[in-house]
Amino acid sequence: MMAFLFPGQGSQSVGMGYELFEQHPEARARFEAANDLLDDVDLLTFMFGLDSSVAEPAERLKQTAITQPALYTHSLAAAAVLEAKGVQPDQAAGHSLGEYSALAAVGALSFEDGLRVVRRRGELMAKAGEQRPGAMAAIMGADDEEVEAACTAVSDEGEGVVQTANYNAPGQIVISGDEAAVEKATARIKGRAIPLPVSGAFHSPLMEYAREGLREVLEAVTINEPECPVYLNVTAEPTVDPDEIRQRLMEQLLSPVRWAQTLRRMHADGADRFIEVGAGNVLRGLVGRTLDDVETAGAGTPDEIEALVG
Repeated sequence: MMAFLFPGQGSQSVGMGYELFEQHPEARARFEAANDLLDDVDLLTFMFGLDSSVAEPAERLKQTAITQPALYTHSLAAAAVLEAKGVQPDQAAGHSLGEYSALAAVGALSFEDGLRVVRRRGELMAKAGEQRPGAMAAIMGADDEEVEAACTAVSDEGEGVVQTANYNAPGQIVISGDEAAVEKATARIKGRAIPLPVSGAFHSPLMEYAREGLREVLEAVTINEPECPVYLNVTAEPTVDPDEIRQRLMEQLLSPVRWAQTLRRMHADGADRFIEVGAGNVLRGLVGRTLDDVETAGAGTPDEIEALVG
């Protein structure tokens, strides 16, 4: 059984998607449609990095309001090529922003609606980071319970908010919240802490500013029943219910991404082949750290897609 996985922030790089754009008309159509829809920003300039007049394209690509539509567009361009070649998933999931890519790839959102939502989501999250600055840190080598206990203890002391933000894989958890609270929590944990270069405390209550704006944009789009089950970040459970999808997307903004739990549930439900659709190889690495006896592959470049279908 095949599962499609869609990456989130951190997987972007300058040049992403360019070979797909050059070699596959289905992908080119998606890239050009995105650039036309986002008429106030030349998305492809930042993604492809071909314009020498643009200073520091990698830094621009890291900006949340650009990163999110860029990753979404790359994933949906790759998904269009896979669909043209007859490759379709039995299950789908996406990491944070990638959840929107997953939903669009399996028909729950139109490409255009999904792009509008992720662009607005990126803007709102960036603004929330300005309104209430925070921090995130990856914790390596600690178990879930130790990290959760440290976050709870620090939050209970009243010196700020900190909580788990991503359960990425066994021994790899990200925490998020007020900077001082994140520092205090990492000091209580035996594992190694790596500060993350982010523009806000994602998947924590510090994103509250963005909630109402996201609610408005989500209520304005149609969500259809997806063509296969989508495993949701908030619950790590599958659904095809449009109402639940809309509600969980709202909750996802402030809630942990239960990625390791999601992978285990997908595997328990029969998935033994996990395809990372879009930029980078982060999710394949997390699959390898979480599951045994499964196959992983990428589908973000023409060579990867050819190897997959060849």
